Amino acid sequence: MSEYRRPTWDEYFMEVANAIAKRATCDRGRSGCVIAKDNQILATGYVGAPAGLPHCDEVGHQMRKMLHEDGTITEHCVRTVHAEQNAICQAAKRGVAINGATLYCRMTPCRTCAMLIINCGIVRVVSEYRYHDADESESMFKMAGIVLEYVHNEVLKYKRQ
Repeated sequence: MSEYRRPTWDEYFMEVANAIAKRATCDRGRSGCVIAKDNQILATGYVGAPAGLPHCDEVGHQMRKMLHEDGTITEHCVRTVHAEQNAICQAAKRGVAINGATLYCRMTPCRTCAMLIINCGIVRVVSEYRYHDADESESMFKMAGIVLEYVHNEVLKYKRQ
């Protein structure tokens, strides 16, 4: 019988983020997010359509192509609000200060999420996996002095990436 090992705080909050991801309503990257400070959960969020609007799981994806500066084109579903955005919105709705907090998420936050994370004062991001288009977010976090750590150093694969 092996001895029980209590999870670290990072492992605990990432496990909670993965449980929250089960509520996600877009199968392209079912993700959840936890914002915590002083070992307490402040806010959570998962990827899904804005409240009252149809979800990807109900009506399909709303895809848009993005042209990058280097000429490459990627596709993104724009029907959803990202898990990080929803967690930040939940904190705002409830009047919960998240300045100085750590954000736990499934993959590297996108460019828009990174900008929100920087502006709301989050100081550390723990991401389970890398996002396939993470260079710009990683660069912004570095310039802003936000610590970005990965649990796994590989890119998360999902449908229609």
